[in-house]
Amino acid sequence: MAEHPARPCCLGWDFSTQQVKVVAVDAELNVFYEDSVNFDRDLLEYGTQGGVHVHEDGLTVTSPVLMWVQALDIILERMKASGFDFSQVLALSGAGQQHGSVYWKTGASGVLTSLSPDLLLHKQLQACFSIRDSPVWMDSSTTAQCRQLEAAVGGAQALSGLTGSRAYERFTGNQIAKIYQQNPEAYSHTERISLVSSFAASLFLGSYSPIDYSDGSGMNLLQIQDKVWSQVCLGACAPHLEEKLGSPVPSCSVVGAISSYYVQRYGFSPGCKVVAFTGDNPASLAGMRLEEGDIAVSLGTSDTLFLWLREPMPALEGHIFCNPVDARHYMALLCFKNGSLMREKIRDESASCSWSDFSEALQSTEMGNGGNLGFYFDVMEITPEIIGRHRFSAENQVSAFPRAVEIRALIEGQFMAKRIHAEALGYRVMPKTKILATGGASHNRDILQVLADVFGAPVYVTDTANSACVGSAYRAFQGLRGPSPSICQA
Repeated sequence: MAEHPARPCCLGWDFSTQQVKVVAVDAELNVFYEDSVNFDRDLLEYGTQGGVHVHEDGLTVTSPVLMWVQALDIILERMKASGFDFSQVLALSGAGQQHGSVYWKTGASGVLTSLSPDLLLHKQLQACFSIRDSPVWMDSSTTAQCRQLEAAVGGAQALSGLTGSRAYERFTGNQIAKIYQQNPEAYSHTERISLVSSFAASLFLGSYSPIDYSDGSGMNLLQIQDKVWSQVCLGACAPHLEEKLGSPVPSCSVVGAISSYYVQRYGFSPGCKVVAFTGDNPASLAGMRLEEGDIAVSLGTSDTLFLWLREPMPALEGHIFCNPVDARHYMALLCFKNGSLMREKIRDESASCSWSDFSEALQSTEMGNGGNLGFYFDVMEITPEIIGRHRFSAENQVSAFPRAVEIRALIEGQFMAKRIHAEALGYRVMPKTKILATGGASHNRDILQVLADVFGAPVYVTDTANSACVGSAYRAFQGLRGPSPSICQA
């Protein structure tokens, strides 16, 4: 049996789409333990692909709730077998895939508060859910409910101004509305609705954990300015919804001490604190240690921007969430579907399938590209909804560019679009702004130079493979420190 040195630490958990993962982080913020359970590989009995079940309609996507619970059991048993010293854990927090929802059956709270340390969690919670398969972020079956919600508040922009986003099919309020409309009996037998994040926190608390502001702002239900549930949105989705959701709390709140179940079964200290769990994207912002004015850019198959905002301007594109680190501020999330796949297509067409030739083209052309600019969307874009290739010279629209001009037009156009949409949400480049880049294209220095040129800010490359998990451990430490005048107060 491997022995781990006893050192005070915090645990960070991540209940993501494909796995449950944990890291242990010491007081110097060093990760010294990590483990994960992959749903498809380690829990074959649930029959998931990519951690989910895609239903026959191709729109409905769910995950078994008990699979998540059993994955937690497996990790904790592994940690115990490895000799991990749970008594050294000062606090824990976690992240969950955003927008997913869990429906606790009437009477489940009594089971949570009286767990037996002799049995695994998933054995004791089998009858605790009125909906056994949770709708998750990949679900797109609630278009009718989205239109109903927008109509109730006066349109898409009005909803965005109120909740930070127009109505999206994956957002939790619309998923709840669908369940109420199509399965009213199950809804009536539900005593509590959790997000995946607050569900996971509830497992550790042994009682229902509140939803935090940051993950709560991905539901189309929370007024992001006032940080209270919107009565008009609640009423448009389902009856008695406020009592089923509970009151939201600041994201670094200590929501209680760990359940005696973990003290007795695993040896946690009774004083171990549970800090509110949040969404995986907000937890990643914490994990990358973003500060006001900073940008995180993931340059992958699709491109994603995280932004720290002080004065948000919600729009029809992108999302505004409450900030998970400082509750006075906000974060924005922008997703662009035409990312690396588009870069690879232009590389193949204009640089002989060579990244070296692609970089040479960027080096041989001037910043600004002589007034030539292009926007390239071979698949329907998210931000904004548009398709096609659109090229412009300094004078007018054109049908083609020389190869080197085409390459720079693509890269400058992609990053200019990111800046334009970020500024439309209220972002402003500051003297202290830095850009943290990750993903496949972050390995190309010439692409990053264009990113730095467009934003007028230095770019750093970062590894964010475990950012949600590590960010959760950081937030656990933050929660231990308690609220300060500048942090985690609304």
